[in-house]
Amino acid sequence: MSLSANGNTLAVGATGEASKGTGVDGDQTDNSMPGAGAVYVFNRSAQGRWTQQAYLKASNTNRGDGFGERVSLSGDARLLAVSALFEASSATGVDGDQTSNSTVEAGAVYMFARETGGPWTQQTYIKASNTGPYDRFGSSLALSSDGGTLAVGADQERSAATGIDGDQTDRSLLDAGAVYVFTRLDSTWKQHAYVKASNTEADGRFGISVALSADGSSLAVGAKGESGGATGVNGNQASQALLSAGAVYVFRRSGQAWNQQAYVKASNTNTVDFFGCSVAMSADGSVLAIGAHSEGSRAVGLDGDQGDNSLDGPGAVYVFVRDDAGTWSQRSYVKASNTRELAFFGFAVGLSADGQTLAVGSYAESSAATGIGGDQRSTSAGEAGAVYVY
Repeated sequence: MSLSANGNTLAVGATGEASKGTGVDGDQTDNSMPGAGAVYVFNRSAQGRWTQQAYLKASNTNRGDGFGERVSLSGDARLLAVSALFEASSATGVDGDQTSNSTVEAGAVYMFARETGGPWTQQTYIKASNTGPYDRFGSSLALSSDGGTLAVGADQERSAATGIDGDQTDRSLLDAGAVYVFTRLDSTWKQHAYVKASNTEADGRFGISVALSADGSSLAVGAKGESGGATGVNGNQASQALLSAGAVYVFRRSGQAWNQQAYVKASNTNTVDFFGCSVAMSADGSVLAIGAHSEGSRAVGLDGDQGDNSLDGPGAVYVFVRDDAGTWSQRSYVKASNTRELAFFGFAVGLSADGQTLAVGSYAESSAATGIGGDQRSTSAGEAGAVYVY
């Protein structure tokens, strides 16, 4: 799902939707193409009533493409990016041949646009510059609030390159991952950067999550499979001592050049924490929230005991801030108020534009409570799920 800045437009993906329609507002009654996927756009009127504004399909709808896997709206709701994780065209770049279906699970992104009060139309069809099978281009997606920058993760991309604009032709590291940054001039999109970790490794899953600042000048990328043993910010990247501990990389754009600003690890790095499974960034790029859905401490609330590792998969969230000199530091270690095993707290995170409000998803939390502020001690509704707001 994705909301506009004013909260009046909502985009919702449905990856299992089965219509064979294409484009905007086609036939919704057909059900002959399982897993093709669709996106539904809703609008709220001045009177507070929600109505469906559009029914969106890919321009090359195909069985099992999973259109709607990720969606991202610009702040003014005039642009919408949609990924189809399992789309199989062998095309590369922008507006290539959509009819090909020869590169399994390559992935694609579709950009839709609308003028105020007008209909939605597909603006662009976007592929990686090095499309490959099982790369899953579109596994994560972020459109800047101003609509000028798009970041697309492909967490199973296989190049061994490091840094910015390295060798894209290599395919020697399984599931290393990559992120592709695109920029828009008027209605024309082009690839601006090919981004890799500074310590690329097999199974790093770099690009499993991405977040952009409002103006697109700051980019955070999660790599939940990264195995470095460092803690904190800009530690030793060469270590590969802790399997799937996870890391987040922060990049900044200066003029036309992207550079890595920070290599971020948890303050209590541990094996299989999956730090970086989710990321969220404030509008000005100075606050960063990072989920680690399998972190193992039994602490509750804010800044509890990080040294404990006695539970299986309760999860945690870490909040970092950037000072005026560009230096990142950890501000808070956030746990659920009812920490319990296998709740996967931190699987999803969201930040308000000013970075002062944090929402955390815990999809397997098991309380049977309903509504707001109910009984957190209950454990009778397995994997019911919960959201915590700070």
